[in-house]
Amino acid sequence: MVAHVYTVAFQGIDAREVDVQVHVSNSTSIVNNFSIVGLADKAVAESRERVRAALSAIGLALPHTKITINLAPADLPKEGSHYDLPIALGLLAAMGVLPAGELANYTAMGELSLDAQITAVAGVLPAAIAAAEARRGLICPAACGPEAAWAGGLEIVAARSLIAIVNHMKGVQVLSPPTAKVAEENGLVPDLRDVKGQETAKRALEIAAAGGHNMLMIGPPGAGKSMLAARLPGLLPPLDPREALEVSMVQSLAGELRDGAISRRRPFRNPHHSASMASLVGGGLRVKPGEVSLAHLGVLFLDELPEFPALGSNVPTLLPNTASSSAGF
Repeated sequence: MVAHVYTVAFQGIDAREVDVQVHVSNSTSIVNNFSIVGLADKAVAESRERVRAALSAIGLALPHTKITINLAPADLPKEGSHYDLPIALGLLAAMGVLPAGELANYTAMGELSLDAQITAVAGVLPAAIAAAEARRGLICPAACGPEAAWAGGLEIVAARSLIAIVNHMKGVQVLSPPTAKVAEENGLVPDLRDVKGQETAKRALEIAAAGGHNMLMIGPPGAGKSMLAARLPGLLPPLDPREALEVSMVQSLAGELRDGAISRRRPFRNPHHSASMASLVGGGLRVKPGEVSLAHLGVLFLDELPEFPALGSNVPTLLPNTASSSAGF
């Protein structure tokens, strides 16, 4: 018997569907042979031990048979720990603990701890949107439920533990659907009225904010460039619902969406000039959004602009003995 549970693999901001196929052989052996195939990285391969311990924590043991997990399509790289939950659910379906036909109607993602708790993972919001487009429900960690609720139009099972999902599927203890959460804007946004003088610079900020222009500020240290740039987001209107969803999808992939709450405040990113190229534009071994992407629909402030590696070879000769900053949308 082959059980199917769906999850996603991320390519940039896009969530690609992955079919987690679980096959438990009928032949018995002294020890169980548990293998995962389908171009999985180290974190996915290690899920074997997390899943084994989590099932043991809820009183189940893996059968002494050959167990094969195929992550299809096999040529798509699989990265991250969010494959733990779909693998565990697929095993429960293959073992007859959960109905396999019902699980095939869900997209699942979540990391399992050794005591069968489900911990938060990045990228739940784009995964929820992809599940809604595929007309499936979503099974995710309880901590990510408010984030997933913003996708709308799909059934969401947000559980704290693996046993809670089992009880929900069996109708023993049905979980309440999560509600979308808006971030509480407790911190005060720096206001331009705090700046005394600097009338020309303030007028330039207002024009840049009104027209969505980039801005280059040149002046000696202490002239107030950073102070002025930090007040640029306060001149911009709040994000509308569509824009807030776009910004939150990028933050979700980067793991920076706190408590699953969406904010309507414009992002303000201020990377240090020693930041690597991958941290600025995104990339790395496991591709994540960089500072440029995290500043989407907000402000990207490059303090000490000539010191950045990509620009340092050209700019210093034009700006001798000065400090410069750049703010842009």
